[in-house]
Amino acid sequence: MISMSAVKNERKIIRLMAILGTAGAAALALLLTGVFSTGTATPKLGWKVSDFTFVDQEGQPFGLSNLKGDIWLADFIFTNCNTVCPPMTANMADLQRQLAKEGIQVQIVSFSVDPAKDTPDVLKEFGRAFDADLSRWHFLTGYSLDEIQKLALESFKTSVQPAADSDQVVHGTSFYLVDQAGYVAYRYDGLNPPYETIINDIKTLR
Repeated sequence: MISMSAVKNERKIIRLMAILGTAGAAALALLLTGVFSTGTATPKLGWKVSDFTFVDQEGQPFGLSNLKGDIWLADFIFTNCNTVCPPMTANMADLQRQLAKEGIQVQIVSFSVDPAKDTPDVLKEFGRAFDADLSRWHFLTGYSLDEIQKLALESFKTSVQPAADSDQVVHGTSFYLVDQAGYVAYRYDGLNPPYETIINDIKTLR
């Protein structure tokens, strides 16, 4: 189980990453998930996801109401990222393909942490570059930095911070599994996902 002290430590590390800038952020990001992502947690985390309505890669409104009654996966990325986001997105795409082979269809939500630059068209191109099934994978934008910082912190217990003297954004690298009632059940290492564990957890929630 992830303790509150671990959550507080994650916030401290992300703030440090922002201070260190891009190079330091890249190194510390590799440590971040290894420390704070634990695979299957027992009991469930039980973090309620706050209501939201943003804009997806099609330029259409998309929010928590669209996910009502669904199991879904979430992460935080941005398209101009030069460190962790490409491998995270490649891993999520791999997970999506593995789930499809198992006959399991879940929604995926990737929240951009650079909404000013990540327009719907930019996000669509980014998703296509990873062969994402965009019918079930929603890349979201259409909010302020303050809004995504608040959602990340309050609902997913992670921080989003612009990097010092850089166009990069420092953020956590976890994947989150959200249950049908809108609660975060588990979180995982997004840079080295435990695919079998995630798939089994989804099966258990169904």
